[in-house]
Amino acid sequence: MSDASDKVKKSEEEWRAQLTPEQYRVMREKGTERPFTGAYWESTEDGTYLCGGCGQTLFVSEHKFDAGCGWPSFDRPHREEAIRTEADHSLGVERTEVLCRRCDAHLGHVFEDGPKTTGLRYCINSAALNLEPAGEDEPGP
Repeated sequence: MSDASDKVKKSEEEWRAQLTPEQYRVMREKGTERPFTGAYWESTEDGTYLCGGCGQTLFVSEHKFDAGCGWPSFDRPHREEAIRTEADHSLGVERTEVLCRRCDAHLGHVFEDGPKTTGLRYCINSAALNLEPAGEDEPGP
């Protein structure tokens, strides 16, 4: 697992070389994929969701839920230290943007309409995530 304190700094040229055009648009240009189109919006596979930019663990499947919004939704990050938030006024309304603390990738937004467990809904773009299925890279007994 990557440490959030290991800041990843790359030029835009390096990011373009590493990411697909859709990942670049979402993570570096703060884009949003269309609802119900991303790879993980309806995934029920057990595993860990990693940042598509730096590989840091961001979310785990046990905190994923079906919000019916068309994007993968989680009630909390795996570790609070893995993410950061900032105000987003880009659509003329105040929203809270969620970013990877390690590489500053735009992940999505967090809303206060989630399940009773936390009351939060982290609405995250699939393009910003890589799912590591459970069982891969897990230590043996």
